[in-house]
Amino acid sequence: MKDLPIIALDAMGGDHGPKVVVPAALDVLERYPDLRLVLVGDEATLRSAVGHSPHLDGRLSIRHASQVVEMHETPSKALRGKKDSSMRVAINLVKECAADACVSAGNTGALMAIAKFVLKTIPGIDRPAIIAIVPSLHGHTHVLDLGANVDCTAEHLRQFAIMGYELVKAVENIPDPKVGLLNIGEEEIKGNEQVKQAVKLIADSHINFIGYVEGNDIYTSDVDVVVTDGFIGNVALKSSEGLAKMISVELKKAFSENLLTKLAGVIALPVLRAFRKRFDHRQYNGASLVGLRGIVVKSHGNADRVAFAKAIEIAMLEIQQAIPRRIGERVAEIFAEEKIA
Repeated sequence: MKDLPIIALDAMGGDHGPKVVVPAALDVLERYPDLRLVLVGDEATLRSAVGHSPHLDGRLSIRHASQVVEMHETPSKALRGKKDSSMRVAINLVKECAADACVSAGNTGALMAIAKFVLKTIPGIDRPAIIAIVPSLHGHTHVLDLGANVDCTAEHLRQFAIMGYELVKAVENIPDPKVGLLNIGEEEIKGNEQVKQAVKLIADSHINFIGYVEGNDIYTSDVDVVVTDGFIGNVALKSSEGLAKMISVELKKAFSENLLTKLAGVIALPVLRAFRKRFDHRQYNGASLVGLRGIVVKSHGNADRVAFAKAIEIAMLEIQQAIPRRIGERVAEIFAEEKIA
């Protein structure tokens, strides 16, 4: 068999574990014949879940791990006390070059801590960041950081901007992505000192930086990458998720009030279905931990098989585009230019 990209899946992580990960893996393997997957977790449980699948032609394997990182556990406990967890073993496979990427729906804090400890950061990058896609009027926008780094310096924000720029340039095939820095206004006098310092650093980083953007621009502007610290980014993401859920619930209530509204709902059904498909959160599942020396993708803990399969596809794309290498090369170029200057 020719060398195929290999992705290690933390099959025990998340709210549903093998019940979601295994079906999602089988779905992806059926769609992509040039791919191999490794299910990491309790071997007996996974073999039972996989069943008899001769059509896979050896493209699905199982790696036993005796422990599981629970969703409520602290990162320190997961890092020090569970060295044979499915999460740790999956990340170890990336370090050992036995896998090209890892996907997990497990504990976010533990995943970040273990990934940073095992894989280390790219030279020139102080901290990894979480980047994900959110829908917008022009298609979608990439936002980082979404919770990995609560307290950030201006230099950290500059590094996030560079990483976001390179990732979107590669995976979206955009020659010169537009990067904006999230602020409470577009005027130069607005914002805290951290943001004011960051805007100067990012402007000198040789990327397509368009300056400050506001929260509404994430969804309405044609900006490709929005940079912020993890505290604000996570609040913005959870707020948008809550708003989307509220709109969905209220629409269902509005079309169920009486016979007339139910009739209106039937008439509007094609539009509602198209709307739901356009903003289906499952199609945006999969957040990348950028800045590491290997590829790690975080799936939502409550993801179903469709959503988890999307996270695997994101890992595939980052493997194809060699994201860690591209980010490393870009950071090295910028630092070299600064030394010369």
